[in-house]
Amino acid sequence: MHWNLTSPADSRRYDPAQVFAAGMEQHAIANTAYPIGHVTTMRPYRITRRQVQAFAPLPWEDISEMGLYVHIPFCEVRCGFCEYAVIDPKQNAAQKDDYFDLLLREFALWGQAIDSRHKTLTGFDIGGGTPSLPDASQIGRVMEAAARHFHLPADVTISIETTPKIAAIDAKKLVAYKAMGIRRISMGVQTVSPCLLEAIGRTATTLEWNRQAVENIRAAGYDNFNVDVMYGFARQNVDSVEATLRHVIALAPEHITLYQMRYKGTRIAHQAAGITWAQIGEQAKLAKQMLAEAGYWAAPGKNTFSRIPGDLGTSDYLTNRVVYATPYLGIGLGAQSLSHTSLSYNSGAADKEMRLYRRHVEADELPIQDIYHLSREAAMGKFVAVAFYFGGIHLPSFQAKFGCGLESAFPDAVHFVLERGLMAYDGETLQLTAAGVEAKPGVHALFYAPAVQEHLIKLCRGEQVRPRSGWRRVWQAEWAAVHQTSSVAVTNPLPRDMPPCAGRG
Repeated sequence: MHWNLTSPADSRRYDPAQVFAAGMEQHAIANTAYPIGHVTTMRPYRITRRQVQAFAPLPWEDISEMGLYVHIPFCEVRCGFCEYAVIDPKQNAAQKDDYFDLLLREFALWGQAIDSRHKTLTGFDIGGGTPSLPDASQIGRVMEAAARHFHLPADVTISIETTPKIAAIDAKKLVAYKAMGIRRISMGVQTVSPCLLEAIGRTATTLEWNRQAVENIRAAGYDNFNVDVMYGFARQNVDSVEATLRHVIALAPEHITLYQMRYKGTRIAHQAAGITWAQIGEQAKLAKQMLAEAGYWAAPGKNTFSRIPGDLGTSDYLTNRVVYATPYLGIGLGAQSLSHTSLSYNSGAADKEMRLYRRHVEADELPIQDIYHLSREAAMGKFVAVAFYFGGIHLPSFQAKFGCGLESAFPDAVHFVLERGLMAYDGETLQLTAAGVEAKPGVHALFYAPAVQEHLIKLCRGEQVRPRSGWRRVWQAEWAAVHQTSSVAVTNPLPRDMPPCAGRG
């Protein structure tokens, strides 16, 4: 399947200096969480509800290799910084076992829809939420389903997430995961500041649990261990970041991932204005300096630091997704999926409730909340946003995906970042420089699709961002006239002789 027709909003061009400034001003949302402003920026590409079930399998027809992500939406407490699909913890007891029955049914639905047994997995992550919260036997069911419905090579590293508390008090789970074939484990420490932990609702954690968790993880035989740390909170200072990093470095994990707080979709989104980009930069600079001194390395702009030479520190799933733009399928409540030409979100992504997810699966329907048939511009914006997880754009992957070079697709943006020393060529990658890392939101915005750039610019102006009325009927009429078909625009692929990339800003 080819890309969708480009929307009018994605056909516009904006001055890169204006876009860069808008990204810097809107630094709380101009990041890798892309796209933003879905209601307006993605509306042209949204598939109507009555067409979802027929359309959803089509983008996967010619895909033979893909990543798999399975979402477990349970936590003991929903932290204030969480942006993911996590159900009300009060419902955990009633929903946990039932949820895994639904998960297995969704596996089967996708198996039928895309003949998944002929799809080879290049990576497999189990995340959440807290996937280690349910009984280990339920994770075993997920592992069995993945092996049954997909081709899962033995050398693929499967990764799972845990909390310090669970890893500290339930060591048997860690042993069970290892026996199932899970070889990578990631643990979220986030911060050790008591005041900040209380402010974000993450009080069920202690330094001793962190240490005991590491002992149990090592005893279970894991030598691929990551710890997550967060920074950029409105109520955080550099002393807090320093104390956290000293503690985490002493735990000696193979990898440490720094997550900048992303406020969009969280319960503390209103606090975004309480911290400046300069303060965030000061915290990030200190963290990276401490990690470098402790022997942890990452390319500029990459947030996972590794002390293992030649090891990027990330899971196979994330590495292939970021560097090579490998498509990935998300299974479970609110999970995201990205093919070459489509982006979708499962039911629960918006309301974080089980009701609609359950209704779809029990009706033998793929539990999709929203699905978008992407234009080339929208797909490029998503590609680069994901690539910036590692701080750089792998040029051969871009060329292979879009049939043109990054420079011809984004001539103004590439010229802007090179001229100002914000990015530089490093082998096959256009990588952020130290100066670019300090201006990440602006650099990210330069490679967004024009509709998303317009959204940022309007936010800076204080304008209300609303869908344009009437444009969709006009656009569909134009499509029908050109292609002599009455089909809805968003469900029609472009012709196979589509032109090469035209220059974009």
